[in-house]
Amino acid sequence: MSTSDINAVSEKRPVPQELMQREVDYVRAQQILTAMMNCGLISLSEFNKITELNRKTFSPLLAEIML
Repeated sequence: MSTSDINAVSEKRPVPQELMQREVDYVRAQQILTAMMNCGLISLSEFNKITELNRKTFSPLLAEIML
């Protein structure tokens, strides 16, 4: 990789507001889910199913590596 390749990869790009909002909404939903599971309101199986639905609904950027 050349220096110009590295600079191109590390170049800062603005993130659209809608994309940022989806990320925030996903994180909030997962925090609520975790709290519900920790309080015994949902099972691990239910947590996993709802997490999958959240990934489809909010389409977070990092969903692919969150598996």
